[in-house]
Amino acid sequence: MTSRVVTAVGITNEPFRIDSQAKYAAVARGDAALYLRHSLSKTYIEKVWDHAAGVIVTDEAGGRVTDVNGKPLDVTAGRQLENNTGIVATNGLIHDRVLAAVREVLSRK
Repeated sequence: MTSRVVTAVGITNEPFRIDSQAKYAAVARGDAALYLRHSLSKTYIEKVWDHAAGVIVTDEAGGRVTDVNGKPLDVTAGRQLENNTGIVATNGLIHDRVLAAVREVLSRK
């Protein structure tokens, strides 16, 4: 799914192969425009500790972080992001385009 969304948005650079928190930092610094996570597993739920700090860093740098449905991440539900599906972290400029591409790709499944 990720590769189809990236293609639809027009990103051509190779992905960074680094830890989740480092990916948030790359988006916040402007080294990457997008960090996208979406598990195709119906049972996998993202963990709060993999995302909470990165959300703050990205937001403070002017980026934007939501789930794939455009909802803010809910870190108040316990150890897992039970009220969210996937992660979309962007530089802010392309966020709506990425969400639209995610919706399009998911509708074709």
